Amino acid sequence: MAGAIFETGGKQYNVKEGDELYIEKLGLEDDEKIKFDKVLAVFKDDDSKIGSPYLKGASVTAKVIKSGRAKKIIVYKMHAKKGYRRKQGHRQPYTKIKIDKISLRATAAKSKESKDGDE
Repeated sequence: MAGAIFETGGKQYNVKEGDELYIEKLGLEDDEKIKFDKVLAVFKDDDSKIGSPYLKGASVTAKVIKSGRAKKIIVYKMHAKKGYRRKQGHRQPYTKIKIDKISLRATAAKSKESKDGDE
């Protein structure tokens, strides 16, 4: 089964086809398709392709399942003996996606191989 490492929202995710994950909010509607082009690595069986920093021609296609906000966390600040207390809540927005396809175009794989063969 194919796997990949891609970047979105300033974070990197290691995924396989069929995985569901929560990422930073994208602002897309439910059931929309999205294509991630910032792919750092692709793994298929015993074959691995690593980019520097990204692989050209590689992409990860996903479907948006839903968007929402996470459970509330409480941010509490206090300075002892000073009477300073601040209580604040925060709900992080997210987008839940399902990975449909990990693709690596043959041109990307061949161009890297041809560069290695020229040296």
